[in-house]
Amino acid sequence: MLQPHTQGFLFRMSHYKVLITGLLLALTLPACAESNVYEWQDSAGGAHYSDAYHPQAKRVTLKSNDALYTVKTVYDGDTVQLEDGRKIRFLGINTPEIQHRNKAAEEGGYEAKAWLSQKLQNTRVRLEFDVENTDKYGRTLAYLVTENHEVLNISLVKAGLAAVSIFPPNLLYVQELSAAQQYAEQHQLGIWKAASYAVIPVERLTNTGHFGWTRLVGKVQSIRESDKFIFLVFNEQFEVRIERESVSLFPDLKSYVGKVIEVRGWLNKNKDHFSMLIRHPSAMI
Repeated sequence: MLQPHTQGFLFRMSHYKVLITGLLLALTLPACAESNVYEWQDSAGGAHYSDAYHPQAKRVTLKSNDALYTVKTVYDGDTVQLEDGRKIRFLGINTPEIQHRNKAAEEGGYEAKAWLSQKLQNTRVRLEFDVENTDKYGRTLAYLVTENHEVLNISLVKAGLAAVSIFPPNLLYVQELSAAQQYAEQHQLGIWKAASYAVIPVERLTNTGHFGWTRLVGKVQSIRESDKFIFLVFNEQFEVRIERESVSLFPDLKSYVGKVIEVRGWLNKNKDHFSMLIRHPSAMI
């Protein structure tokens, strides 16, 4: 029969073996953690995602790992290429364009690229993923986190070098990105002090519209619906369109009628009529 002190020793050795095995697994397997992204299905089996709790929802488990990479090329403020060849598109943000192909540079584009290039000097990054891992262009979608645990997507927004641009179901950092943008706006940093990003009353829209990412403000007059969209009508020239599958992300759309709101995104033109696709309520201020 083992003596008590011998039994205790064997227990401790067994305990340490379990701990060591767990640590080895953690180093070799992707990390999984519950997020603040929720998923549920409607009665027809359609999937829905939200960054706010829903009574029928479960938290989405997102995969990540601690592998570190060197950035080989900085294309602009929100797109880079890693040493392994992967092209990374930053999630949750949009930085002004730099000149490429036949498109002119937007104000702030080169500043965002320079800021990011400087941040990436002498450091490596790890990738943090959301619900979708790639986009339609084959680029990897991710949040870039430095060795100092700085989420560069959020930092770009806080510096006023990027605007929040949420594409559901990628909702992991909605709250942090929105808070960073509010800070940049309040302190008039970067694009928020640039004349080309000033908010435009919808009544002043001309037939040429507005190039690039745009801020418009006006009163919602009414709501109309189609098979695919619900429209917030501002006037005969402009309306916001929201896909039916995204409506659950928003408060009651009828609550917008009669209110003056600002919307942010890209204008689409059909003859003399303009619309803006809004995917998330963070784009409606």
